[in-house]
Amino acid sequence: MNLHEYQGKSILKSFGVNVPLEIVADTPEKAVEAAKEIKLKTGSEKWIIKAQIHAGGRGKGGGVKLAKTIDEVKEIAKKMIGMQLVTHQTGPEGKKVKKILIGQNAYYPGESEPEEYYMGVLLNRATGRNTVMYSTEGGVDIESVAEKTPHLIYKEEIDPKVGIQAFQARKIAFNLGLSGKAFKEMVKFVVALYKAYENSDFSLLEINPVMKTSDGNILAVDCKVNLDDSALFRHKDYEEMRDISEEDPAEVEAGKYGLNFVKLDGNVGCMVNGAGLAMATMDIIKLSGGDPANFLDVGGTANAETVEAGFRIILKDPNVKAILINIFGGIVRCDRVAQGVVDAYHSVGNISIPVIVRLQGTNAEEGKKLIDDSGLKVFSAITLQEAADQVNKLVV
Repeated sequence: MNLHEYQGKSILKSFGVNVPLEIVADTPEKAVEAAKEIKLKTGSEKWIIKAQIHAGGRGKGGGVKLAKTIDEVKEIAKKMIGMQLVTHQTGPEGKKVKKILIGQNAYYPGESEPEEYYMGVLLNRATGRNTVMYSTEGGVDIESVAEKTPHLIYKEEIDPKVGIQAFQARKIAFNLGLSGKAFKEMVKFVVALYKAYENSDFSLLEINPVMKTSDGNILAVDCKVNLDDSALFRHKDYEEMRDISEEDPAEVEAGKYGLNFVKLDGNVGCMVNGAGLAMATMDIIKLSGGDPANFLDVGGTANAETVEAGFRIILKDPNVKAILINIFGGIVRCDRVAQGVVDAYHSVGNISIPVIVRLQGTNAEEGKKLIDDSGLKVFSAITLQEAADQVNKLVV
């Protein structure tokens, strides 16, 4: 589950991570009130205004602005709230901005120039350890840094038995070239950041940039957070932060039925039980000349209702030219899936695209008989290769 920037920062702050004073607003009037409150508390006479959407690259798309007066705050808020913000991560359709974040200007003058760093925490699946990844090159795409100057990216792996150690936090601060007050503040920042990551069951935490202010403070100026869905039962308060308007409607609907669904850009809809089998099915579709339009795992408890729901979700994609149903009956019974296919046909109405059904395992023969006797335009297959050949014949 993704969070908005302001939500992620509220969690970080609860663990002692320093963040700028910021207030979220959903109207120009509230934006003005927020700016006045920030000025009163910090003395800041410039404000950073950020669109709150689940996508990166907001600055390049016009979703991050600097206001120098209260009037500018209001004008920017009027234009930004309700705009369709397009970035390299939203696709050409963009995302509608419903809330903005008004924050104090952290680039204030002082004894030294402000500096920006990159810092992220994520799981290194190769080693099975959480890793702090950081760089002196903050404020830019970390992918570009990795490609052009990989030597400027550092990694610190954390032993899960003992967690992050003080010497590791000091090493990070040293590699970032810090000294004095900024060095000490960075050590505290890193420890608090990792604590937030571990205790909140984040799957990704990215701060770009981490800022050293002109007076040596360390701030999380930006924040990207992904939560592990499987751990949300431990964080009911985080679950309430979910913004389904930012998610794909088909994936939201699938979640209501306990279906694991991910939309793709292909032309062959997939309905499979088991993630591994789903990946193999997507591979065989690709090898047959088609392109998978989705990943849909109905799981081991598939029944007529969930199969029908899966049908409806897949059929909402206008790019789908055929549907391949590939079921291995281990826990799930193939005849139940077959009955779901028949019921879906009658319930949904006229399904104009071909449906290929491959059933193997428990009650596979009964399932095939249900399909064959239904009189519906359904193509049955025994082997995965037969199913692939049908895809090739009907789609390519």
